[in-house]
Amino acid sequence: MDVHIAAAVVMRPDGATLLLRHQGDHAFDQPGCLLKDGEAPLVALCRALAEMLGLTPPDPGPRFLGRVETRAPDSDEARLFAELYRIDIDDEISADACIAEARWFRSGELQEFILAPLTRDHVVPAIWG
Repeated sequence: MDVHIAAAVVMRPDGATLLLRHQGDHAFDQPGCLLKDGEAPLVALCRALAEMLGLTPPDPGPRFLGRVETRAPDSDEARLFAELYRIDIDDEISADACIAEARWFRSGELQEFILAPLTRDHVVPAIWG
C-alpha cells in the first residue's frame, strides 16, 4: 500500500532545518502529515504545521520543492510519495504532545542521529549537498 504525505523543509535564516521525532519513533523527519482522501497537499501541510507546531507559514507561504518517491518507513514493499515544500521562518515553535523531540540541525550535525529514509536520502542531500 502506497503512502502519500505532505512535508515541510523548515529552515531558519542561519541555515538550520527543523526535524522532529514523534512519540514512539526513533527516527527524525520533516514536519508533515498523511494526506486525507481528496485533501490538497498544501492544505494538509498547513493544517499539520498548525496542529503539531503552532506554526502558520509566513508570507509568501510554502514554496513547492517537488514530489519525491522513496521507501516507506518500516516497510520493504510500500512506497512513500512526498509532496515537499520549503518554509523559511525565524519564529519560535511549540511542539504538541505527539512530538517527542523537535530540534534544529545544521549541516554536519546529523551523523549521530537516526533519520527517516526521506530525510536521509532526499532532503538532507538537497539542502546541504
